[in-house]
Amino acid sequence: MKLTFALTAVFTTMSVVPASLQSPPATGLKMTLSGATISTYTFIQRNVLEAAELMPEADYVFKPTPETRPFGQLISHLALSQFNTCSLLQGSPSPKAAEKEETPRSKAALVALLKESAAFCNPLVTTMTDEGMLQLIKVGPNEGPRGLLAIGLNIHGNEMYGTIAVYLRLKGIVPPTTAREKSAPAKGN
Repeated sequence: MKLTFALTAVFTTMSVVPASLQSPPATGLKMTLSGATISTYTFIQRNVLEAAELMPEADYVFKPTPETRPFGQLISHLALSQFNTCSLLQGSPSPKAAEKEETPRSKAALVALLKESAAFCNPLVTTMTDEGMLQLIKVGPNEGPRGLLAIGLNIHGNEMYGTIAVYLRLKGIVPPTTAREKSAPAKGN
């Protein structure tokens, strides 16, 4: 069961690795678990920040349907959940534990909160090693490997980016990943 869960996590992480890393590797290149996790994390952080910056201030209250969260709350949810996850990695309470995602905030405040959550998480995630990913840490009443928290951070971040991208498209805005693909020179040129 544990092996199945670990393999599922690895393959899930690999599925969100940037396309440039999914190309056949150069001879002798070693793709490590920590390396893939870190590059995916960095890619997702870039995507969500660029998306948050693209959405106009007036559309931070946009909800595609009455049952969905407004765009700004998606950004708040992602930032606060990153604080919570990375607090577990750090072994301390979240510095934002008292904050609620429903609290109205301006675009500037939400972009700043997202940047702050990335700054809090970056040293905890980007310095991980394969050995460190296997280290058991307390997660509530249980123990789990540090790496699963980082992988979970990537999974959640990618899920949120997918939702955010739909909101952008509904407002006629091209998501950052698509915009970068369109502006990249064609391969072979």
